[in-house]
Amino acid sequence: MEKDLDYYLNLNWTLIEGEDLDFEGKPYHYIMIEEIPSFCYCAKTPESARKNYKSQLKLTLQVMFENNDEIPKPGDDREDTDWESLCP
Repeated sequence: MEKDLDYYLNLNWTLIEGEDLDFEGKPYHYIMIEEIPSFCYCAKTPESARKNYKSQLKLTLQVMFENNDEIPKPGDDREDTDWESLCP
């Protein structure tokens, strides 16, 4: 089975959601994906973040495909991953 962009977009990613303050002290909501440490999507509301994070995920995955990066999947064993080389 060919694992294309649609395949990865529809995996059951481990989402990490939270809220923080921007540089002006205004709250924003973010979504990170545990399996892709470089991924973070920010929006003004939790609803907007949940609704729209996949557009950023699509761009992230396209870059990973172009660079021939290994794309982890939810549930992959990550103990031997060298996170410092992935996220310098």
